[in-house]
Amino acid sequence: MNINETIKAIRPIRSFVLRQGRLTKGQEHALTTFWPIYGIDYHPNAPISFDPNQKITLEIGFGMGASFIEMARQSPETHFLGIEVHRPGVGACLMAAEAAKLTNVNVMCHDAVEVLENMIPDNSLDKVQIFFPDPWHKARHNKRRIIQPEFVALIYKKLKSGGVLHLATDWQNYAEHMLAVLTQAAGFKNLSNRGDYVPRPVDRSVTKFEKRGQNLGHGVWDLQFMKQSS
Repeated sequence: MNINETIKAIRPIRSFVLRQGRLTKGQEHALTTFWPIYGIDYHPNAPISFDPNQKITLEIGFGMGASFIEMARQSPETHFLGIEVHRPGVGACLMAAEAAKLTNVNVMCHDAVEVLENMIPDNSLDKVQIFFPDPWHKARHNKRRIIQPEFVALIYKKLKSGGVLHLATDWQNYAEHMLAVLTQAAGFKNLSNRGDYVPRPVDRSVTKFEKRGQNLGHGVWDLQFMKQSS
């Protein structure tokens, strides 16, 4: 086996592709100026210490951060930790957090799986939310979808008993995939009375992207599953 084959064999399958794009001057300024206020650097041997008296919501893949910041603004009693790998989105989120003068937000720019594995204590999260993740709609790419049994099992470990995993997607095929994975996951209870999807909770802000899709007649599927026990 040559070196390229070896690298391919050991490289983990990622649920994201780093399409960094170009930082605006505002985003670049925010990353430099506001990161010390809101940012948390990835350190595999330094677990995050959460306030035990505060509810903790983790959002994975917040995009440009608009809905993430709006949810944090509307729920000042909850601490929001957001993870995003794309620096322009992180910069935009930092700008919005500073503009709103939020004190209940932190952000990270790293692979969420590694953050969960190495920095998030078990039984520490009240909610994990993943909204409109990349659907990887081509069949040969389905294995890259972030919602897989192993990932759901990892989230289960990090949620408190009674904690909720909230997912949303505008791809019906992905919604069906999510439902199948979570239905088969040990220790989770579907909060849908019908055993499938829930109406959009009022605390999930609607993004501009979602509104555009609704105007075009696109559907949106929300799923909420609760951790039943430790």
